[in-house]
Amino acid sequence: MRIKNLSILGATGSIGASTLQLVRLQPEHYHVFALSGHQQVEALAKLCLEFSPNYAVVSDPVSAKRLSTLLQERHCATEVLAGSQALIDIATDPLVDCVMAAIVGAAGLAPTYAALKAGKCVLLANKEALVMAGDLMMQAVKDAKATLLPVDSEHNAIFQCLPVNFLAPRLFPALNLAHHAADFGVTKIILTASGGAFRDLALDQFATISPEAACQHPNWQMGKKITVDSATMMNKALEVIEAHYLFGLAAAEIEVLIHPQSIVHSLVVYTDGSLLAQLGEPDMRIPIANAMAWPKRMASGVNTLDLVQAGALSFKTIDPERYPAFSLGYDALRLGGTAPCILNAANESAVAAFLSNRISFNAIAKVAREALNTLPIQAARDFDTIIGTDNQTRAYVEQYLNTL
Repeated sequence: MRIKNLSILGATGSIGASTLQLVRLQPEHYHVFALSGHQQVEALAKLCLEFSPNYAVVSDPVSAKRLSTLLQERHCATEVLAGSQALIDIATDPLVDCVMAAIVGAAGLAPTYAALKAGKCVLLANKEALVMAGDLMMQAVKDAKATLLPVDSEHNAIFQCLPVNFLAPRLFPALNLAHHAADFGVTKIILTASGGAFRDLALDQFATISPEAACQHPNWQMGKKITVDSATMMNKALEVIEAHYLFGLAAAEIEVLIHPQSIVHSLVVYTDGSLLAQLGEPDMRIPIANAMAWPKRMASGVNTLDLVQAGALSFKTIDPERYPAFSLGYDALRLGGTAPCILNAANESAVAAFLSNRISFNAIAKVAREALNTLPIQAARDFDTIIGTDNQTRAYVEQYLNTL
């Protein structure tokens, strides 16, 4: 395996941290070409001192000046850049082989899209990019013969359970593998969900859920926004949309089951009655390692699952009363066009409002549904339409929040 130049978008988040743990395990195979860290100056400075990337990107000039000063004091030669264009630059640089797209939310859309248009290998941890602009993203993969590898644990599990020839035309068209969809016998996929922090909480207590409680996931270590999404099950609504674009499956071919143990990460159902599943410890280093090393495998530092210790595994259907946000993913797919973009933007705004104690936990799904049912839906024809829809939705939600 030759050395791969890796740009990590969102290096100071949980996915970025796990990615860098894997780089530490195999430094002979990966060079950290660039890191981004929003405004996490001190954390990013430590990473620059350790990995000596060519570039470090923060979101604004003030943060850039602080980071430059810290690095100069420590004689680190990393060049500091700032702003959204800088993110695009480190995602599309000719020297870059792989881009870890791990910026949470809509902020990761532009650099992810640019990387695909540049024909890069993109390791996709930012599901919002596909949710907001799935048609555009997948067209970019096709046109530029880019490679798109899913990092979300559920979608990576599906990726591991599907035949390479089934996946190739959509996710790595440069391989030019024969594809006859009817030959594979895939009838549906099943995404699993932990059920989040409140899967066993009495429904009459939901109105008093605090942001602190919502940010405590029972199985996974994740950022605040995605942990809240897990509690509302909006993350699964978005993952249904992501799966539709990644694997070319209709909404009716995508099912979700609650699996509290988070051991079975997802399954593929075949026409002969077979179910293929990917199992493992609930640790994001496993899917990240799979994507980083594909088509080979690499050590992740995670222990192999002890099946005896894991014990019984259980599954159940999703209660719509407990998780009213979940069905919105299917609604957005049915509506098509910019509906998924509206859903994503409304949810991001609602979660931010909840985390700042402006609205209740129960109001998150209400806000998202209101936006999806009210705002006009257009054909997602170009990038400007997507950005315009995102901005329009956030402005609408801000006004709507004032009425609650």
